[in-house]
This record gives sequence, C-alpha cells and structure tokens, in this order.
Amino acid sequence: MSHPDRWNIKSRHFWLEGWGSVLLVVIAGLTIRWALFEAYVIPSGSMLPSLLVNDYIFVNKYVYGLRIPFSEKWLVKFKEPEKGEIVVFKYPLDLSTFFIKRVVGEPGDRIFFEDGKLYVNDKLVERYVPATNESLKWLEGKQISKELHYESLDDYQVFVEKLGRSEHTIMVRKDAMMDRFGPVTVPDGYLFVMGDNRHNSSDSRVWGFLPKENILGRASVIWLTCEETFTVLPRLCNPLTIRWARLFQLIK
Repeated sequence: MSHPDRWNIKSRHFWLEGWGSVLLVVIAGLTIRWALFEAYVIPSGSMLPSLLVNDYIFVNKYVYGLRIPFSEKWLVKFKEPEKGEIVVFKYPLDLSTFFIKRVVGEPGDRIFFEDGKLYVNDKLVERYVPATNESLKWLEGKQISKELHYESLDDYQVFVEKLGRSEHTIMVRKDAMMDRFGPVTVPDGYLFVMGDNRHNSSDSRVWGFLPKENILGRASVIWLTCEETFTVLPRLCNPLTIRWARLFQLIK
C-alpha cells in the first residue's frame, strides 16, 4: 500500500523517504561533480612516471574557480593554474575529449625544448637524477613495453624536475639529441602544457597552446589503480591487479 504523502512535495515523507529524497541525492551528486570533484582514469602513458595507465584519479574542480554549468565561462575565479601543476582539460581540437598534462608555461613565458631539456625564459629548468630509482618500480608492469612503443626502459632516463613550486619525475630518451621545439612565447589567456613522458606525449608541442577556458581542474589524488582492467568492462579494474601501495597518493 502506497504512502498517502508519496507525491505530496509539501510533506516530510516526500523529502525523507519518497521521490524527493531521490531527487536530492541526484542534485547533490551533480553539484559535487560540477563544483567540487570529478573522477577520471588515465588511458595512456604520456604522464609516466608520475601517472600510470589505469590510475583512477580525482580532479579538484573548485581550486581555480566555479564555472557556469555546461559552459566554459567562469562564474567566479579563485586563482590561476601555476607552472608545475597537473591539469585536466578539454582537448582544444576536440572538446569532447579530455587530456591531462603538466603546466610548464604561463602567459608571457618563453618556452624552448632541446635534447630532452626544458628551458623557460631562457633558463634551463633545474633537474637532477634521483638517488634511487624508486619511481621506476611502477614501470615494471605488463603494459610498460606497449606504453613506451615497445622500446626498452633502458632507453630512458628518469629525472626529478623542479618547476614552479613542484618537484616531480619526468622521463626522457637517452638518445634524444635531435629533439627540438621552439622557442615560442605563451600568449595571454593560454598555457603551455607537456606530458612528463617527454618523448611520448601529444601536447602543446604538437597541437599548440591550451586556452585557459578549457581547463576542468587540477589532478589531486589517486583513489584506485590497477595493472589490468576486465576485457568486457575496460573501465573496471581487475581487483587481482590493484597497485595497493599507490592508493590515495597525492599527485605531484
């Protein structure tokens, strides 16, 4: 027997136990996704070794401000993206596709990349070889040869790079002697972004500057990660391959 107040929007029952409670949950979920956090999964190796394939991450959507729903227009802005931060954004050549890269250049910055080295405003970005290869231990999974286009991990070198207030790991090819881009100057309203896997990344060196209005938020934390997903459900992690030690790591 149905409750008499099931459809009465003025009743307490409607909002606590009826369809009103369902509506409130939906509204709360949409609000969180619009204004606070949204989940994404890393599909490729362009951010190795910082982010791995099948890393599931939360993106902080309010850190830079709030947008008008279903729009690229800002309702209010809190701060601008800074060099060294990892951002998720709408791909400029196809707004239905989401990319994730690291900000290496802000408006007015002069960007130059040669022999695997990054220069900002004609200064070499500081980097050093880590004391241990701790960051490489995650690259020993079954997918790594595919993500490096079937090259050997021995063909790469890992550095800790200091960019802005961020210290993070990057990968460069050891034989990248003919690799060169720029110099270019970042225009107003745009950013220059690159993948941490510097020689296996489609980024601003390929498709140009990133409009700030395309930014969705800043990558914040890894909440799930696994070596493999199910073949039938590729978005679902195989629990037998979860990388337990990476869970809930903050993203640098």
